Amino acid sequence: MHLKILLPSQVFADVDGVSRMVADTSDGSFGLLPHRLDCVAAMVPGILTYEIGAEGESYVAVDQGMLVKSGCDVLVSVRRAIGGKDLSQLHAMMKREFQTLDESEKDARAASDKLESGFLSSFVRARHE
Repeated sequence: MHLKILLPSQVFADVDGVSRMVADTSDGSFGLLPHRLDCVAAMVPGILTYEIGAEGESYVAVDQGMLVKSGCDVLVSVRRAIGGKDLSQLHAMMKREFQTLDESEKDARAASDKLESGFLSSFVRARHE
């Protein structure tokens, strides 16, 4: 299979010769083999595992996104990804990195909500005057 992992700003990985994959989706983990039927799946944060012949297994920690299998092409589009060979270290990095970014996103959303509610309040007051 041909695996391509896309991030919003770049191609994270472009790999040929993938013999099997395991991905985490909203419906649970499932495996992909070259002759599996085409599919689309919503991915959840987790570890994407793929195997290339003699190189063995490789791991990529991925954030939420989409997986599309069409023929022998597998396209994974996610917000963030971290690659590595040591599964336990990668899992810890994923939790730390994604959790830190999620906290930053929450803070940004809270600030945006305050600005929006302040704007709407000012707009309503100005309209009633």
